[in-house]
Amino acid sequence: MNNTKARRERLGASMANGEACIIFANQAENLRKFSQDNNFLYFTGLNIPNAILVLIKSADAVQEMLFIERGIPEREVWDGKKMTKDEAQQISEIRRVLYLDEYDATMSMWCPMLNKIHANIGFVALDQPLNYALYRLEPLRIRFPQIQIADITPLITPLRKIKDAWEIEQMQKAIDITGEGILDIIRQARASMYEYELEAMLFYRMQRSGAHHWGFAPIIASGINAATLHYGQNNCRIEEGQLVLMDVGAAYNNYSADVTRCFPVSESFSDRQRQIYQLVLDVQKEIIEMIKPGVSLMDLQVRTRELLAESALAIGLIKDLDEITRYYMHGVSHFLGLDTHDLGGRNAILEAGNVITVEPGIYIPEENLGVRIEDDVLVTESGNHVLSHNIPKEISEIEEIRRKALS
Repeated sequence: MNNTKARRERLGASMANGEACIIFANQAENLRKFSQDNNFLYFTGLNIPNAILVLIKSADAVQEMLFIERGIPEREVWDGKKMTKDEAQQISEIRRVLYLDEYDATMSMWCPMLNKIHANIGFVALDQPLNYALYRLEPLRIRFPQIQIADITPLITPLRKIKDAWEIEQMQKAIDITGEGILDIIRQARASMYEYELEAMLFYRMQRSGAHHWGFAPIIASGINAATLHYGQNNCRIEEGQLVLMDVGAAYNNYSADVTRCFPVSESFSDRQRQIYQLVLDVQKEIIEMIKPGVSLMDLQVRTRELLAESALAIGLIKDLDEITRYYMHGVSHFLGLDTHDLGGRNAILEAGNVITVEPGIYIPEENLGVRIEDDVLVTESGNHVLSHNIPKEISEIEEIRRKALS
């Protein structure tokens, strides 16, 4: 069960008297699929555009209000029916549901007693126009100068970084769909295909499985492209003998998977590909073993760099341990959830209920080679559970799939 009511209660408990939280849903875009603001979805469960959630704390009591679009019968033939008040109440368990055209008058009554508003304003550079949230809050800031407007992220990070059972189910579904798509690619990929053809295989699997959005822009990188960390063009022809890196993730109910696998477009890894791949895999396994409550993300990063440096030195890739930054230059882990890089921070101490990635890599552009292996890991009371463990990553598993595919 998606218990948004309990989340709002925890949010209210973290607020001080005289504070409000205002969370804006995403705006509908004409002729584009709608994707909800993650914070609005987290606290309401509603997948409707243009709505506003308001929580106000006064005298240790929290008032909840939801503002939704008013239905216009003449527009129904074009846009369909709008969600009714009763439907919104049933899904969100918010008793006071009003229409958007009542928002300004309602806030005008409450604002004189407020001193701070937390809102999903995000970050907007000074040389950029205001986003929708800042635009809607601007009249409040001008007319009620005693109100401080702050981004809501620090307030909600402690809530969102701990996943409940329902959230983990959504993430597992996203990961499983992603895994099936990865297997589709490994089974069907052939030399002379283009990277975007492989991307299409996974997207087809996603669409058929009810995952209508990517968690992030997919990376399908062959050959030297795999040495570019955020390669995203996916438009190159895949040549015989190349290694293909796939960093991909479906989103299910807005919860994202983030999995990276590599495979040879030939039947088997070359000796060099095998050497680098096994090096990365061994390091990844050791880092996963470290994961438990009380360990910090920085602990994982420091140990990853140590292990990769020692291994790279042993095979002659580098001559000094400090040279590892030439071939490994990114973090090994980040939080995962509604956002692919979810709330939590890179210096956080792990707690039960966190979901993080583990993604060491080695990138050797002069050899047209890049290897990264990434799994999604749930932190448990006793250690960890790898949510993506069903997606093959052993060399023998991958080569067996490729041999069958090419036979």
